[in-house]
Amino acid sequence: MSKQQDFTNGNLLKQMFLFSTPIMFANLLQVSYQLIDSLWVGNLIGANALGAIAVSSTVIFTILSFIIGINNATLTILSQQKGKENKVGLQKYLNAFVIVLSLMAVFLGVLGFIFAEFILELLGTPATMLEDAKVYLQINALGIFFLLGYNFIGTVLRALGDSRTPLRFVLIAVLLNTVLDPIFIEVFHLGVEGAAYATVISQGLSFLYGVAYVWKRKLVPFTIPTLPKTHEVKLILNLGIPSGLQMAVIAAGVAAIMSVVTSFGEDVVAGFSAAQRLDSVLMLPATALGTAVNSMAGQNIGVNKWDRVHKIAKYGFFYNLLFMLSIALLLVLFAEYGVRLFIQDAEAIEFGTEYLKTIGFFYPFLGINFILNGIVRASGAMYQVLVLNIISFWILRYPLTYLFSSWFGEMGIAIGMGVSFVISSVFAYLYFQFGKWKKKELF
Repeated sequence: MSKQQDFTNGNLLKQMFLFSTPIMFANLLQVSYQLIDSLWVGNLIGANALGAIAVSSTVIFTILSFIIGINNATLTILSQQKGKENKVGLQKYLNAFVIVLSLMAVFLGVLGFIFAEFILELLGTPATMLEDAKVYLQINALGIFFLLGYNFIGTVLRALGDSRTPLRFVLIAVLLNTVLDPIFIEVFHLGVEGAAYATVISQGLSFLYGVAYVWKRKLVPFTIPTLPKTHEVKLILNLGIPSGLQMAVIAAGVAAIMSVVTSFGEDVVAGFSAAQRLDSVLMLPATALGTAVNSMAGQNIGVNKWDRVHKIAKYGFFYNLLFMLSIALLLVLFAEYGVRLFIQDAEAIEFGTEYLKTIGFFYPFLGINFILNGIVRASGAMYQVLVLNIISFWILRYPLTYLFSSWFGEMGIAIGMGVSFVISSVFAYLYFQFGKWKKKELF
């Protein structure tokens, strides 16, 4: 029985639940991947090495954010082709994506390797951490092809309606990294260099297994790569570049918020950092739903089934409310216990706990942004979503966080961010309801 789903027919409510749940678990595994890496490095090498990896990881995260943005374009183009049942078009665009992304991986890898030290110095990396951070970044830069390919295969399968198979690939990468980390760090005495090798090898083996798996079972209509047509490359770049910039805007916005947080001192920074680690887990239902509705809406937009597109928006909205309000309730009861997993300082725990209890009730509004932007993105309106993200982060979130924190002190951080979630969800709804995204034609 095929794991690929046709979202243009059938029970949308059931399809959304079955499709988004594996995405949620895959995202959870991705979060645990980073956590396991940090635990091994921190315990086997020490705090200095952990700090070096943390600095390098910000650069890797920025590159990954751009890749995820490009993958959003993959999801949109391929899901529409799947909805049309256009097998020839699906093959041609798959081929074009393989060529474009392979060239991009080589370019980013070479750039990252050559300029690793320069980039780290720009970030103000302490001299004691610079060499370790440089080695870690350079090895990961050389393995960027695996990182990109590993994410790409999962995105292609989700565009075709299969969210269960990518979960298998992520699980393999996490298990391999868990085993290889201590071997390369402790047994081979490679330290930070070993942690980097473990990461690249884990992703590389998962990627190769993924290619072999989908090829053998013919899950994806891959062909021997050929030179793509100009119009195919043009469409990929036209959607991929603004989509990649969306993620860059988000990454830069997060850094700007941190500049507000650091102005309140070490306790607030520590509490906020612990809260953000929990936040990456707590937002998984909303991000998974955003990915799910992108693929589901894309298939239906491909065949002009707009009644089903609006039902996807409605069901996504209610699923989001159900999940995120449940999380808000859990935060009221257990936020302190979660924060204590990461820090022990009393004042930092107090801030982290109050921050989560406050921001928790605004999470449903942030989820609305994920849902509505995911559907708009499915039409190919990438520049419009880019504008909505700029409004969300730079016109609302950063200024309001700064403003409310100047009025209410450190607790104004949560209030300002929460208010920005509410207002940005209104912007997202207004564009969803009255914007011209429905008139967008890709092919």
